[in-house]
Amino acid sequence: MRPSAAKNADGSLKPFYLKRTFKYLPSDRFELDIVNSADPYGAIPLARIKIGGRMLWQAPIRSLRARRRSTRADESYEVSLPRPGFADVLNKVASMVLVPWAVNTPQSVFGKSFVPFALKQGTNFMEYDLVYLRGYMLFWGARNIDGRGFDTEQNRPTNLQIPLIRK
Repeated sequence: MRPSAAKNADGSLKPFYLKRTFKYLPSDRFELDIVNSADPYGAIPLARIKIGGRMLWQAPIRSLRARRRSTRADESYEVSLPRPGFADVLNKVASMVLVPWAVNTPQSVFGKSFVPFALKQGTNFMEYDLVYLRGYMLFWGARNIDGRGFDTEQNRPTNLQIPLIRK
């Protein structure tokens, strides 16, 4: 779970539930598979996102012993929807996609404007993050507590989250 940019009626941040599988590939390439869920146990998946691209490494942050990393999805960005209700919603709000959304049918949104995911035509999705590797544990930057994404250098995280375990 992480905070989302969406807010509840009382102004508190809505939780954002996800499971992710990250593959670091040769030549600083990556593949990331994310499943967003409506519940903390992942029993009600809403969307599956598969992105691929390159990682760009920058100067370390000595106080955290972490390195600055930018992840650019410049190879692929694919979305599939396992729930009919979510597919219906996207068919209403994201009609610029070439074909209508269908349940469990992956669709590329790479290089396209896709408002629900804040994608803009002609630009690649990119995150400004942190990475720290210790043994079999991979730490990424902790989400900003106000829900801001890592979409700019100024929004880069300043703390690390709990680790992913290397398999």
